[in-house]
Amino acid sequence: MSANIVVPALGESVTEATVAKWMKSVGDPIKVDEPLLELETDKVTLEVFAPAAGTLSEIRVDAGSTVEVGAVLGVIGDGAAAPAPKPAATEAPKAPAKEAAKPAAAAEPLAPAVRKLIEENNLDAKEIAASGKDGRLTKGDVLAFLEARGKTTIAPVAPTTPAPTPAAPPAAPSAPAPAVARPAGAREERVRMTRLRKRIAERLKQAQNTAAMLTTFNEVDMSNVMALRNLHKDAFEKKHGVKLGFMSFFVKAAIVALKEIPAVNGEIDGEDIVYKNHYDVGVAVGTEQGLVVPVVRDADQLTFAAIEAKITELGRKARDGKLTIEELTGGTFTISNGGVYGSLLSTPILNAPQSGILGMHRIEERPVVRNGQIVARPMMNLALSYDHRIVDGKDAVTFLVRVKECLEDPQRFVLEL
Repeated sequence: MSANIVVPALGESVTEATVAKWMKSVGDPIKVDEPLLELETDKVTLEVFAPAAGTLSEIRVDAGSTVEVGAVLGVIGDGAAAPAPKPAATEAPKAPAKEAAKPAAAAEPLAPAVRKLIEENNLDAKEIAASGKDGRLTKGDVLAFLEARGKTTIAPVAPTTPAPTPAAPPAAPSAPAPAVARPAGAREERVRMTRLRKRIAERLKQAQNTAAMLTTFNEVDMSNVMALRNLHKDAFEKKHGVKLGFMSFFVKAAIVALKEIPAVNGEIDGEDIVYKNHYDVGVAVGTEQGLVVPVVRDADQLTFAAIEAKITELGRKARDGKLTIEELTGGTFTISNGGVYGSLLSTPILNAPQSGILGMHRIEERPVVRNGQIVARPMMNLALSYDHRIVDGKDAVTFLVRVKECLEDPQRFVLEL
């Protein structure tokens, strides 16, 4: 009896996804709950698991296609699911290794320019070594293959005389333009943006277009936080099973400042301002797919250990592509740490519809004046980008000063000052 592989519910307000890749091929044995393919939404990448055991008898939707919730992706037919893996493992252990090294490109869809070049020269894509992302065959790979075989490609001649056709000026430039541009990029690779990357681009542009965004700066002496961390980090990790990092100090300091300046924790909804008395802090995490911002819920009610544990968990899930929709939505304020990549100063972009984002940067020893003496101190630049429609300049500066005060005197956390 066959079973359909369908697109599962993708979360609130998400109705469609893109098939990123199939992990199985037609004819492969399937076990129950085995991952079959990956779907990309505009927020997360998720796996689709086998609803039944058997053999993958049909793939109805290829990689790169857009599908809606409930659509049938493929079919699992009856088959000897249990005995099938054994012969595959003992039959020829070397064959899969060979096929994985080269012909991976053949399984991937070819770009139009690559396909045209292969057809014009009567080539077999399986014979060409692929160097593109995820084993894709690039135009440069084909040209290198042709050069090695002593062949030359046929340059498109038709578009060379677009000028003598004044009768149809609009049509002439539009047709030859792509053909002329492509041959110039023999060592280029064109890759379609993922749904997540497109969504990131849309949201960042939306923030720039809708918010009156400004950034204010300050610097913080990290001496006391670093000393406190070094003094207690071993005991902290032994007791709580998680390392004591800097992010928990910044989350706690931000919450102190948010409680004093509630506009930074609010948002504009039409003609209303929504002040939020809960503190769900988003922590920006860089992944191979792009920047995501998982949310630490009710951070004001968490201990340092609970914040560190949650950030560690969310960071691991982000890098593994395991974040859920719920973990990525509903934040009230965001913290971004560009310092882990070496950034000394930046102007972070708002995570709409939020009204504030705090940017951390690299800690660097710099000369500063303390009690009339020039001394070296571990300094960090702080940046607060804010929506000037709801947050006044005075409030933004006050917010950043409060964060600075808390970090330079961590005892304020204990005394709740």
